[in-house]
Formats: sequence, structure tokens, C-alpha cells
Amino acid sequence: MTPRQVRQGARWKAAAQHALFAVVLVLSVLGALAGTDPTAGTALLRIGPAVGLAVWYAYWIALRGGTGRPPLPYLVGALAAWVAMSVVDFALLPVAVAVLAPYWLRRAWWSAGGVLVLGGAWSWQRFTTDGPADVRTLTGCALGVALAVTITCYVATLDHESHRRQRLLDELTAAQAERAAAERQAGTLAERQRLAREVHDTLTQGFASIAMLLDAARDDLPPASPAARRVGQAMRTARDNLAESRRLVHALRPAPLDGTHLAEAVRELTARLAEETGIEAYTIVTGRPVALAAGSEGEVLRIVQEALTNARRHARAESVSVTLSYLGDVLAVDVQDDGSGFAPAARHAGIGLTTMRERAAALDGTFTLESVAGEGTTVAVTVPLPTEPSVPTEPPASAPSPAVGPERMAPAS
Repeated sequence: MTPRQVRQGARWKAAAQHALFAVVLVLSVLGALAGTDPTAGTALLRIGPAVGLAVWYAYWIALRGGTGRPPLPYLVGALAAWVAMSVVDFALLPVAVAVLAPYWLRRAWWSAGGVLVLGGAWSWQRFTTDGPADVRTLTGCALGVALAVTITCYVATLDHESHRRQRLLDELTAAQAERAAAERQAGTLAERQRLAREVHDTLTQGFASIAMLLDAARDDLPPASPAARRVGQAMRTARDNLAESRRLVHALRPAPLDGTHLAEAVRELTARLAEETGIEAYTIVTGRPVALAAGSEGEVLRIVQEALTNARRHARAESVSVTLSYLGDVLAVDVQDDGSGFAPAARHAGIGLTTMRERAAALDGTFTLESVAGEGTTVAVTVPLPTEPSVPTEPPASAPSPAVGPERMAPAS
């Protein structure tokens, strides 16, 4: 059911409710007037409260949108008007059906109870007026009440069934949307892997072959000749592009997460950084680790990898720390170094910073960069965690930790 159909059904339901109120109220007043002397005083006693009830209904239900969920002031005021009208003339007892019009669908048991009370009062009035011998009148009252209660329960059953079907449709729509999102994510990962294979099999292999040919050509040239210098420059350019293409392949394929978890993958990154550069690099994990979606953990890992690459290539840092803080509903990732730093406002954002910011935005997270010249740089990222309980991602206590590079573990908060 589309939203337009839902709105149209609600409008039709509201129109039927208003029509029921108006018909019952008008017929009740006309029936009461038909059984009395047509004088101005008696007519005013019956028409005046009916007009007041109609105005009360129009204000609370029609104007203020109380069709779906009638407010309590309406019920109190409408019942007071009905009691007053019933005291004036017992023939106005059926006005209670009009009073209960907003509750026929939303409060079926209230409506049925109201109809029973109304039927009992009506039967008592007819019994005291016509006498106990009028069995036909009592039988008609009982049958009328039973019919009204049956209709009320039937309409309520239909409404309940329609709401149940609507809930099923909503659940089906949500499941389809979730499946479509999962398929899009799987398609995105598959496309990234395909691009990684294409880059590796074409550009990376091509740059490697060019570098090898230039290296062989340089050996055939005199060491100090201009041609040898130009070949050396070309070889360095080919090797730089080879490194960039390999970096692109690694960025497209989340290989460090194959068979492991985010915390372990980050520890491997810091351990490798410490082993290759001698920088003091370590990982701190606080809180109870919660598993993210596979694609989300890969994106977080790429953010950390890019931040560590920047610290390695540009910061000239002596110490780098990565902190993963599981804070219940969010994962906070902080990458901090004590390097040279820079002034973010005075520096044009490179592709690395832009990529990290875009990855965080794609995860509905936040990205913050803090840096001061000479005082280091801090990259802070927050990512929402799944609302449903997940299995902790930490390995068992007996699992070995990476042996390469220093590592620090803070106590769980």
C-alpha cells in the first residue's frame, strides 16, 4: 500500500465518521422533537445542546485532527452534553452513538461497552414507560443492542486485520530495502575487487616492466652521461608510479580484514609501521568491542591506514598511537602522532584527507582533523555501532598477539 493510498483511506474513514456523527445526531433530535409539543421552549432545550455538541465535535475532531486518536477533553465534554440531553429527554439517549463515533475503529471495546450501557438505559426507559408487559419492546431493544455490538466488533475486526496486513507490508518493505542495501554493498565490494585486479594486472605490471627495462638500459649507458641521468629520472618516476598503483590496489582490496577483526587488523598496521620505520607505534582498545558490518570495518581500517601513511610520509613522527574506543553506541577512532604537524586552515586538503572524510561520511560518521605546526596531528573519527547486541570481536585470551612491534592495551572501561 502506497503512502497516497494510506492517506486516501484515512480521508475516507474520517468522512464516514463525520457522516455517522451527523446522521445519528440529526435523527435523534428529530425523533425527540416528534414526540413533544412543538413549542419554542421544548425545541430549544433539545436543539441547543445538540448544536453545542456538534460545535464541540467539530473543534476537537474535525479541526484539531482528532479522528485517529480523539483527545480526552472531547470525550469529557461530549459525555457531559449527552448526559444533559438525556436528562432533558430520554429520546435523546441514542446521541451516545454519535458521541462514540470517533472510537468505533480505534477503541472497539469502548464502543461496544458504550452501546451496551446505552442499550440497558434504553431498555430500562422503555420498561418503565410502557410497563413490564410490553415484551415486544424489550425484545426489540435487546435485538437492537446485540446488532449494534455485533457490527461494532465486526468493523473493529476488519480494522485490526487491515492494520496487521499493513504491518506485514511495512516489514516486507523494510526487509526488501535491507536486502537491496546488502546487495548494493556486495556489488560495491565486488566492483572494488574487480578494479583492484584490473589495476594490478595492467598498470602495476606495466610499471614494473618499465622499471626493469629502464634499469637494464641504464646499465648499458655511461654512468655520467646525460642519457643515463634521464633514464635514471624515468626509472624513479616509473617506480613511484608503481608504488602508487600498488597502494591503490591495497586500498581497493580490504585484505588485512580477511579472517581477522578490526582491532587485530589495526594492531597489524601499527606493528608493521614500527617494524619498517622504527617509529614507536601501538594500538589501544577500550570498551567492549562490537562487530561492525564487514564493509564498514573495511572502511574504518582504510581511514586508519591512510592516517598512518600520512604520519609515515609527512609528519616525521617519533611516536604514533591508534585508539579504538567502543562507547556503547559509537566507535571512536583516534590516530595521534607527535610529528611536525601543520596548519589545516592554511593547507590545501590533499586527496588522502578528502578520502578519509568521504569514507567517514559514507558510514554516517564524523571526521575531525586537529593539527598545530610543530605539535603533531590528531585524526578523530566516530562511527555508529549496531543497535542490536553483537558478538565481541576480540579473540580469546589465549590467542597470541602480534609479536612484531610494541603494543599497549588499556583496561576495558
